[in-house]
Amino acid sequence: MDNYWKLWKNADKLLLVIAIFFGLLSVLMIASISYKNGQMVTRDMIVQSSAYGLGFAAIAVMVLLDYRKFEDLSKVLYIGSLLLLLTVYIPGLGLVSNGARSWIDLKFTTLQPSEMVKISFTILMANYLSRHRESLSQLKGVLKAALYAAPFILIVVKEDLGSALVYCFIWVFMIFFAGIDKGIFVRFALIFLLSLPIAYRFMAPYQKRRIDAFLQPDNLELPGNYHVWNSKVAIGSGGLSGKGIFAGTQKELDFLPVQKSDFIFSVIVEELGFIGGTAVILIFALLLYRTAKIVYAAADLYGALLSIGFLGMFLFQMFENVAMTMGLMPVTGVTLPFISYGGSSVLSNMMALGLIISVGIRGRSTGL
Repeated sequence: MDNYWKLWKNADKLLLVIAIFFGLLSVLMIASISYKNGQMVTRDMIVQSSAYGLGFAAIAVMVLLDYRKFEDLSKVLYIGSLLLLLTVYIPGLGLVSNGARSWIDLKFTTLQPSEMVKISFTILMANYLSRHRESLSQLKGVLKAALYAAPFILIVVKEDLGSALVYCFIWVFMIFFAGIDKGIFVRFALIFLLSLPIAYRFMAPYQKRRIDAFLQPDNLELPGNYHVWNSKVAIGSGGLSGKGIFAGTQKELDFLPVQKSDFIFSVIVEELGFIGGTAVILIFALLLYRTAKIVYAAADLYGALLSIGFLGMFLFQMFENVAMTMGLMPVTGVTLPFISYGGSSVLSNMMALGLIISVGIRGRSTGL
């Protein structure tokens, strides 16, 4: 027990404060969205609060376990993660929502496997790249790293383009930090860009509709553009200081779609204004900065790669979600980390934060 409290003594307390702030903000915004007929406490608030309770418990476990323990579980994690992703195709278990089969029905709740596997995917890539760093100076080594990650991305992309993009961004962030040859990296980037028109042909109909809407933003007849237009109206109507909690009209009149998850940032800016929206972005920037400090103080390459992978995950999700509410990026269903409604998303982000804190505790300066 004494050793456990010694570990917490070396933890980055500011990261925990940020998590608490995001949790309170998330529950408050969901309360505002769910508020009907004077009923303050709703099922959505209870679910989100419970997810945060589990999330803080997960952080405590991650700190106690030590991130280095996961290095020896690669084979089990790899196979188990792929099987978990495939559970959405089991009849009676997988659920379809908005054209995507991305959830499984656990009867008492639902679970989004792609959210949970983000954690194991990052752990696996950190382990693989830390063991094969030297090979990244050659094309063959980079291709092997890509093939190692490919099964996860290929399984997810068919049903959940947003999560597949998150996986890709995690991979790019980690392989760049691990020391990929810059010439090879440029070639990979060019191949990716040139393959986009081909990839479009194989996308699901609902994915194509979102891309089409993004490329033709003025056509409100295209599904998605009307929603983005209302999101812009909500953001613009918030002004400098917002309309106040529970007072957002775009939200209250249900002009905003998917308010609790995809477009929760629009609700924040409508009710808290430019000041509130900017504050949220700045706190995210602080989270990324503290994570970057842990990356460079990590005791080993594995810990540094693990933290940079999660930094990339938070950065892309935050940027994509905020940008899509303004029409600057296609609507992909990527949630705003820590704030959007969803137990799977909250728990995944909290587990990632727990592993980052674990890396920081056992950094070079502490020697734990």
